Amino acid sequence: MKFSDEKKNSIKQYLLEKITSNDSSPTKTVAETCNINLSTVHSYIKELISDNIIRKIKRGQYELVSQNYTYTLSRKNGDLQDDMYALAHCLSPHISHLAQNVQDIWSYVFSEMINNVMDHSAAEIAKIIIIQDYLKTEVVIFDNGVGIFEKIKDHFNFNTLDDAICELFKGKLTTDTENHSGEGIFFSSKLMDSFFIFSSGKIFTNNKFDDSIIMDMKFQEQTGTCVMMELSNFSHKTTKVVFDSFANADGNFINTRLPLKNIFDSSPVSRSQAKRISNRLEKFKEVIIDFDEITWMGQGFAHQLFVLFPKNHPEISITPINMNEDITKMYNHVLHSAEN
Repeated sequence: MKFSDEKKNSIKQYLLEKITSNDSSPTKTVAETCNINLSTVHSYIKELISDNIIRKIKRGQYELVSQNYTYTLSRKNGDLQDDMYALAHCLSPHISHLAQNVQDIWSYVFSEMINNVMDHSAAEIAKIIIIQDYLKTEVVIFDNGVGIFEKIKDHFNFNTLDDAICELFKGKLTTDTENHSGEGIFFSSKLMDSFFIFSSGKIFTNNKFDDSIIMDMKFQEQTGTCVMMELSNFSHKTTKVVFDSFANADGNFINTRLPLKNIFDSSPVSRSQAKRISNRLEKFKEVIIDFDEITWMGQGFAHQLFVLFPKNHPEISITPINMNEDITKMYNHVLHSAEN
């Protein structure tokens, strides 16, 4: 039976996903899932090997072929004067074959991160590493400048680096209001499939992560900042849809979302933690507090965030999501107590 090109490509895509997920028997899994015989799957594997998309490790096991590219940009040589130069020189040649929406996302995010190096880090050197296979592209940007979290902490006189990281989750934060909107990191983290910033032994990310990945990173104790970003080469995301999801009809950035699991090391309990969360929220109209993976919250935290803050800022909508039973009970308790 001869499949259409679309169906054949879909089966190949699924096969590649099984290979990258370390399926112990990808050919069997694909054959059973797609209801095709093993010989057909093997013919697709041969084509993928011939096209240099995968390579055979041993019998029945394969891996995607990956290409690595490294670039070094020097401020002394003028490489850090124009983000468009960095984009054209380092990244564009490796994404020009991808769909336009994927190119647009990378152009925005890469330019924003390079601008941060140029304008905020005072770095003399930036190293860019691009790792690409058929399914995805990963970009790593190191700089040897002032660490981003330290820069934000010192500029705004925050007490801790954690306070600085918390503010990054909200967006609209910049140490240079004349030239920057403070939206670059916020939207970049939403556009990418994975987005991590490492600096001063701390991490900013919207993604779930295992502590072991941090331990394995050689640059963990280096000065400066490291940004790691990853996006599927076949992503259906668009910059417009992502931007519009946080904007009103006039295109103004009015919404934000705070993932508590990435801000606190444990369940939040105190009023001071709630005050950290509510700092600068007056810049927004709608705020989502995401309790995913949070198991409990203290009464002080709940009362400060969901009773006192709304009382003082009735024009701002605070919406909790992903609350488990215990958190829901505490949420309802403080609201009920405030009404009586």
